[in-house]
Amino acid sequence: MTWNNQSSASEFILLGLPIRKEEQGMYYALFLVLYLTTVLGNLLIILLIRLDSRLHTPMYFFLSHLALTDVSFSSVTAPKMLMNMLTQSQSISYAGCISQEFFSLLFGDLDSFLLTSMAYDRYVAICHSLHYTTIMSQSLCFLLVIGSWTLSTAIDLLHTLLLLHLSFSRDNTLHHFFCDLSALLKLSSSDTTNDMVILTVGTVVITVPFMCILVSYGHIGATILRAPSIKGICKALSTCGSHLCVVSLYYGSVIGIYFSPSSSNTNDKDVIVAALYSLVTPMLNPFIYSLRNRDMKGAVGKIFSRATFSG
Repeated sequence: MTWNNQSSASEFILLGLPIRKEEQGMYYALFLVLYLTTVLGNLLIILLIRLDSRLHTPMYFFLSHLALTDVSFSSVTAPKMLMNMLTQSQSISYAGCISQEFFSLLFGDLDSFLLTSMAYDRYVAICHSLHYTTIMSQSLCFLLVIGSWTLSTAIDLLHTLLLLHLSFSRDNTLHHFFCDLSALLKLSSSDTTNDMVILTVGTVVITVPFMCILVSYGHIGATILRAPSIKGICKALSTCGSHLCVVSLYYGSVIGIYFSPSSSNTNDKDVIVAALYSLVTPMLNPFIYSLRNRDMKGAVGKIFSRATFSG
């Protein structure tokens, strides 16, 4: 082990996923396919939204930013994990670890704020449909995205600055495949004051957007129940179904990682759930929006038709 000023590790050892050595090759291929599918699927969504004028609406504006965030989030963790699996190297520098922690939190929080903005958009579309175009103006959409970036950056700078004051003098081995904040806090040998501030801020950042999403869907449900009809229910499901699926995947994974009761064998479970959160969920988002959404399917058909005719 190498140390910096006898108080902080100059590098960390990432133990990676809880898999046997003889299975490394199979899992390397699997995670490489997952990562490439994530990148290509989300970039395809961005391309479709840019090319098809029918998708130039607030919902798809937010979706394009969500797709970009998902690509960025997976790219923070997956390439390093795949490289470590390929080279059998487990080390990451202190600066590299802190950078990975910052950007993973940044894009994770940005996902949360964008999903909240999308929930507000669905609330306005169903509960105030007559004033939708007035309320969800282009300037408001830009403001919500800029606000999401600003809040995420400010919060994660605070997290990272507090993390830099922690000491890692006891050990430098992380039971994880990337520099996850919770794994770093478990490893810290400092007092718990900074830990408590980090955990409190993190809990607020996760809980408040989630509560806003629940409130939005509570109003949507109340609006539908006031004038129940098969047509209204079908419209709500077609409008909100994809977003609800993505919200369930995202917050289900987050709750599994950060809010489940701790036990003596949580390390392996945390790593597996984190892999689901950082690799599988971003990969599934394009499929959820493509398969459940008539406009997206139409845009895909339009692109393939153009390719066929040009060929």
